[in-house]
Amino acid sequence: MGDAPPPESDTDETQFGFERVPTAAKTARVKRVFDAVSPRYDLMNDLMSAGLHRLWKRFAVDLLKLRPGHVVLDLAGGTGDIARLLVKRFPGQNRVLVSDINAQMLWRGRDRALDAGLVDGLEYVQGNAEALPFASNSIDRVTMGFGLRNVTHKDQALAEIARVLRPGGRVAVLEFSAVKTPLLSRAYDFYSFQALPRLGQWVAGDGDSYRYLAESIRVHPDQEALKFMMERAGFEDVRYYNLLAGIVAVHVGWKY
Repeated sequence: MGDAPPPESDTDETQFGFERVPTAAKTARVKRVFDAVSPRYDLMNDLMSAGLHRLWKRFAVDLLKLRPGHVVLDLAGGTGDIARLLVKRFPGQNRVLVSDINAQMLWRGRDRALDAGLVDGLEYVQGNAEALPFASNSIDRVTMGFGLRNVTHKDQALAEIARVLRPGGRVAVLEFSAVKTPLLSRAYDFYSFQALPRLGQWVAGDGDSYRYLAESIRVHPDQEALKFMMERAGFEDVRYYNLLAGIVAVHVGWKY
């Protein structure tokens, strides 16, 4: 079982991968990373995960127990993979809000949805997960796929999700996590810190951004620590599902 993380504080420094940076500078640095990777983001996701990210996202959406009429927030929605799954569950019957701090990612997601003929029910909102531009108790379901580890104040983002969810609402947080098999962990480290930056340099022309992404996974709270953080933010019945021996985990919580 992982140790409970200490409360996040307003110190002058925070983690940016393995590097300590001024807290006020992290958001801008993360934005530069995603500005750099956005042109090849979807291709790299397929290459990095051998396409498995699509199955992981579908599993997270299944756990939401979505129903017709729900208002759903896809937070840190990026290029909209999860949002497109959500809107296709009950065509024309749900309102799906795609929110991301990075405008370039949102534009690419909107273009992909248009190319797929998906218009009705999708809305795009640029915003910060730490200060969501939505009314309290206005959202039925929230997804956050591979975005929480890039947030400066994770406790604040989780508190904001709890605020905007209606009573009876549910959140599914899909994120890279801690590998539970020692042999696989060593192989995963080699892939993350040797192969992945080279792949990023070759495909996207940017090895440094993918080195940061690998580092950001290692400093992200593990399964039990994130469960504790969600409970501290006010979620109940929090549980998690390990995928690929914990390379990825889906945390689910309810607001009652």
